[in-house]
Amino acid sequence: MFRTLAVAGVLTVATVTAAAVTLNAHAAVNAGPVVAAATPTTPPGQYPNPGVVTGATRTHDPSVVKTPSGGYIVAQTGDNLPLSTSADRTAFRAAGTVFPNGAAWTTAYTGGSRNLWAPDISYRNGRYYLYYSASTFGSNRSAIFLATSTTGASGSWAHQGLVIESFSADNYNAIDPNLTVDAAGRWWLNFGSFWSGIKQIPLDAATGKRSGTTIRSLAGRGGGAIEAPKLVRHGSYYYLWVSFDLCCRGASSTYRVMVGRSTSPNGPFTDRNGVALTSGGGTQVLAGHGSIHGPGHQTVITDADADVLFYHYYADSGTSYLGVNLIGYDSAGWPFVY
Repeated sequence: MFRTLAVAGVLTVATVTAAAVTLNAHAAVNAGPVVAAATPTTPPGQYPNPGVVTGATRTHDPSVVKTPSGGYIVAQTGDNLPLSTSADRTAFRAAGTVFPNGAAWTTAYTGGSRNLWAPDISYRNGRYYLYYSASTFGSNRSAIFLATSTTGASGSWAHQGLVIESFSADNYNAIDPNLTVDAAGRWWLNFGSFWSGIKQIPLDAATGKRSGTTIRSLAGRGGGAIEAPKLVRHGSYYYLWVSFDLCCRGASSTYRVMVGRSTSPNGPFTDRNGVALTSGGGTQVLAGHGSIHGPGHQTVITDADADVLFYHYYADSGTSYLGVNLIGYDSAGWPFVY
């Protein structure tokens, strides 16, 4: 998320818009209750449109968690971190902000702006964890903070402090956080944007804060456009999802969703052709098509019916909306969307 983005009105209700019309080719994905089905192994002949969603669907950098009651909470970039909720993964409604009274501890990094970036929301050990970033456009003087809540509701979040920050002398940018808990119960924070790419640090599972000084490199493009890591285990692999190229340019955005995998949460990650993600590798899963521009800043959750990909994309109007597709895996275990 190598930018700042004012998203005033990010949760404006948008039920019947020109963008929503583009969301008709895949309505069955999200219509009605979530029901388990066989995961397909053959990708479609072309990229699908996003599944139909309604209500508060304007978003940027969405992160989604399944609640213990079976609903969904979305946290996203915007002033004080806007929230939205859904009972069925189809109809979404605005649900306030994480910090309705502001987050004064972030303004040293944001130049005084309330605009906070790229939250990562998850539910662990009876609590919601929210990692989020504070910075300004084009700068790596950035910070990632942690907040926790027992309900996930607006105003219920407790500030837990700084997790990691970066300075102009560093070769990485401390934004776009993502928490991964591996099969052994170890906690890792993945993050990064541009500079030398995607990094990883260990966390203390008891506090959710940084443990030690180790920092690993997971992926990079030699200073090129890579950001928004999401590390998810499926089967025997850890899949590292990232976004390549440029967001935040409306319908001219070139964001695209890429993936690599490893049997270890620490890598090395390679793409379908065996190219290391640290050497610019990545297998493309979703890119712009038709009236869907710059899909990216993805998150992945495992739901009752399938693994699910959430992301933002731009409509022809330049407005960013929530995209949702299901994930299938081919015979070699590589993901595709349908």
